[in-house]
Amino acid sequence: MTTASEVLSVVASRELAGKRTVFAGIGLPTLAASLAHLTVAPDLEIVYESGVCGAHPSHLPETIADAVLITGAEAVLSMPALFGYVLQGGHIDVGFLGAAQIDRWGNLNSSVIGDWHSPKVRLPGSGGAMEVMANSREVFVVMRRHDPRSFVDELDFCTSPGPDRALADGVRPAGLGVTRVITELGILARSGPGEELKLVALHPGVTVDQARESTGWPLEVGGDLTVIERPSEAELRLLREDVDPERVYLR
Repeated sequence: MTTASEVLSVVASRELAGKRTVFAGIGLPTLAASLAHLTVAPDLEIVYESGVCGAHPSHLPETIADAVLITGAEAVLSMPALFGYVLQGGHIDVGFLGAAQIDRWGNLNSSVIGDWHSPKVRLPGSGGAMEVMANSREVFVVMRRHDPRSFVDELDFCTSPGPDRALADGVRPAGLGVTRVITELGILARSGPGEELKLVALHPGVTVDQARESTGWPLEVGGDLTVIERPSEAELRLLREDVDPERVYLR
């Protein structure tokens, strides 16, 4: 039986075809980037927030500071070098982020659910997500949950503003912001500033109505809506046996 984590990882990995550098977070982004390196993007260089560039770990890291990332890595940079030279220098093709909430413009919330002063849930916060959003050429987001509480008309708090919101505040980001959102229902996409996220692909068996009912804004559908190909036996074998045989993130 194929799990939701496996499907999300495989679909996200395919989106990295032809990419050269990816700033990957721990969890599903790491799974996707590692699988892409074995399949559609053999020259992919994975960069971690801890400063590790070109990691070649013997097994999946459990945190961004896991020592397994350092052994055999191409470089380990200081935080000023990583964020100042690599990110702000425009050397990241794709920033891979997660969030608790996302809106139609690709703004992200990873800080609080509810009122800032008296939140229902307090979340980890930005980390480096704001810099990744502002400086990566584009950003992919993987969301385990696709429902109106996560895909919202208005964020409870904006942790990582996309270019539309930044431009409205007088800031000009370097990148396109969120261009792909991979979820349990399908893929939402946009080309860049000025566009809303639209539904461009569905998983087999999912309907447009289901996707719209699970989204907190009036979701538009792209004109070339497609059905996502199921994970192949080869992709699942690589993911299960080579990328995460100990099921660190697969569940």
